[in-house]
Amino acid sequence: MSAKRGIRLAIVAVIALSGIGVAGLYGLRAWRDLTAEKKETIPVAKVIRGDVTLEVTSKGELRGGNPDALTAPSTGGGELHLTQLRENGEEVHKDDIIAAFDTTEQEFRLREATADVAEVEQRLAQATAVRDAQAEEDGYALVKARADVRLAELDVRKNPMLPTITARQNTLALEGAKDRLSQLEKNLANRKATNAAAIAIQGAARAKAESQATTARRNIDNMTLRAHRDGYVSIRQNTNQNMTYFGMTLPTFQLGDTVRPGMAVAEIQDLKDWLVDANISELDRGHITVGQAVNVTVVAVPGRTYSGHVKEMGGTTGSPWDRRFLCRITLDNPSPELRPGMSANLVVTTDQLKGVLSLPAQALFENDGKTFVYVGSPAGFTPRDVKLVRRNEMRVVIEGLAEGQSVALANPTEQAKKKGAAGGPSSALPK
Repeated sequence: MSAKRGIRLAIVAVIALSGIGVAGLYGLRAWRDLTAEKKETIPVAKVIRGDVTLEVTSKGELRGGNPDALTAPSTGGGELHLTQLRENGEEVHKDDIIAAFDTTEQEFRLREATADVAEVEQRLAQATAVRDAQAEEDGYALVKARADVRLAELDVRKNPMLPTITARQNTLALEGAKDRLSQLEKNLANRKATNAAAIAIQGAARAKAESQATTARRNIDNMTLRAHRDGYVSIRQNTNQNMTYFGMTLPTFQLGDTVRPGMAVAEIQDLKDWLVDANISELDRGHITVGQAVNVTVVAVPGRTYSGHVKEMGGTTGSPWDRRFLCRITLDNPSPELRPGMSANLVVTTDQLKGVLSLPAQALFENDGKTFVYVGSPAGFTPRDVKLVRRNEMRVVIEGLAEGQSVALANPTEQAKKKGAAGGPSSALPK
């Protein structure tokens, strides 16, 4: 029994020692993995010689040519509010209502102006009646004053046969009659001018009230925007909105939105001519010219490629890190299934170079106006200046390297900095 027990104890001891050995082996391997420096692998690419087609690609939006913009009217007031608006892309015909604004204020002004016209007409009729009555009364007074002068003149003719005192009285009576006639004529002229001025004032007031009523009616009519031709509706972006972040797309106008006078709310696009608007990077502006051929594919019309050409290029706008310019392309072979607002992909072939050296675009670096690459060797990567001939989004054409050389697709210096900043597990060990 003691011998068997000894054998068992020996077997247990061997198994225990084996387990300790295996655990120690895995522990040593884990320790080596933790303390060993991890070698970063930097992707590389070869310098190749061949033909390079330089293309500019972009996304755009389809729109009709020569759009007829419908703008909010200038009503002499503040902002307007949309109460009616067609759907974006909806087909309409000439004279169809596209948008309408709240006319409450203008209708109130029209009612006020209409009431003012009626009131002024009453005052004008009253002033005219007063003038006519006064003219009749003044005419009678003038006839009487002239008759008094005539009678006084007849009495003066008798003066040679009358006593001196009576003759003097007749003369004084004639002078008094003439003075009264002269004063009456002056008063009548002044009264006539006063009455005419009063009527003119009322006439001006009526013209003003009628003008206000006409303006209100015209404003009410102008606050309904109608299509001037057949086509499709394109709702414009609401630039009244305050966007918090750069690059956010402005929303289109919606019912109830506030619109400033003169703002374009919608446009009816001419479907005889089709355009594609694209915002292209400023880096490609020097490679694109007016009249250049463009291949256009419309997302909603798969399997078909349209030909076009660059019609015009707009100014460069945008944030300093994303400067872009508007490029407008005319379609040469449109089809009936096209609709405004459809997304399109554009490819502009700017040039084709034969037998040149090229690299992926990410292999070229720039600093202080110099262009360089990191050339690979057994000792590592070495920066080398190269001459940039042309570039596009995918590849760069360069001079200064040999065909077949390897270059880094990432900056080895930046990789080393990141590695040093992060540190490894060994950096935490005591020295």
